[in-house]
Amino acid sequence: MRSVTIRDVAALAGVSVATASRVLSGHPATSPSSRERVEAAVADLGYRPDARARSLRKARTGTIGVLVSDVRNPFFAEIAYAVERRALRAGMATLVCNADESVDQQDRYLDLLVSQRVDAMVVAPQGDGSGSLQEVLGLGIPIVFVDRTLASGGTGVPSITSDNRTGLREAVTHLAGLGHRRVGLVAGPHETSTGRERLRAYRDAAAAAGLDPDPALVVQGDFQQASGAAGARRLLDLADPPTAVVAADSLMTLGALSVLRERGVAVGADVSLVGYDDLPAFALATPSLTVVAHDPARMGALAADAVRDLLAGRAATSTVLPTHLVVRGSTGPARRPA
Repeated sequence: MRSVTIRDVAALAGVSVATASRVLSGHPATSPSSRERVEAAVADLGYRPDARARSLRKARTGTIGVLVSDVRNPFFAEIAYAVERRALRAGMATLVCNADESVDQQDRYLDLLVSQRVDAMVVAPQGDGSGSLQEVLGLGIPIVFVDRTLASGGTGVPSITSDNRTGLREAVTHLAGLGHRRVGLVAGPHETSTGRERLRAYRDAAAAAGLDPDPALVVQGDFQQASGAAGARRLLDLADPPTAVVAADSLMTLGALSVLRERGVAVGADVSLVGYDDLPAFALATPSLTVVAHDPARMGALAADAVRDLLAGRAATSTVLPTHLVVRGSTGPARRPA
């Protein structure tokens, strides 16, 4: 007969594993209703925490949880790889989890990582901080945010992020210098810090350069390829389409590029395209893609270093890494009206 686990208790009580763990450990940051439901579930199921597990609760497991936004995105794959390599050198294993740009999936993996008693986590947070994320932060598990932060701020969580403003400003200034006045943006989701920052940077740079402020030139994406394609179609279908398009991440760049090719648009001649993240494939495309570049490998390595500091009882500082524009063949002078 299978023994009852804390996950069974959490499921019956209708709470997360993190909440059940806090109740059972006597953590004060739990509501009376949660405590009542967990205690009732414990009684109903006859749950008995393993004595050996209790004695090991404060011991290290030698594991780090790495929760990235989308494992299909080479940018996040590079971050996870860098964390794994750095952790391995320190004798630690990594559990890599895929949120798939979903708050619900993020919450399920956070519960799993808590139940696996990881020593620390590196997390690219989804949205503005779900209930499960806030609960996990309350458990006191060392956490480092990577690429993204929470809008609420004040969590005291160190973060390793990129300077979204500089790269976008350079991209818009570059396009304006080529004579483009209608520049479209396939933006990321407003729920993410990177989506908001890149949109704000685009708008500020476009205003400074005197570009067309038409709100139809900004379309919403979700950092996945299909939304990049859908956004490019919407921009190209405008009565007065843009002469240049900026996509706010690598997968949306691929989606936008596929639509431009599907419609027979000469990239760099008919429509200029600026992508985000300098994937190796972008330099090999025809024409090669102009991109806003940053350093996911460095980001992952610094996140792992910050986790090491936290586990050693040292303070970990937040770092903002630089971004810059890499100019290639996908951007050229704005086309002249017929």
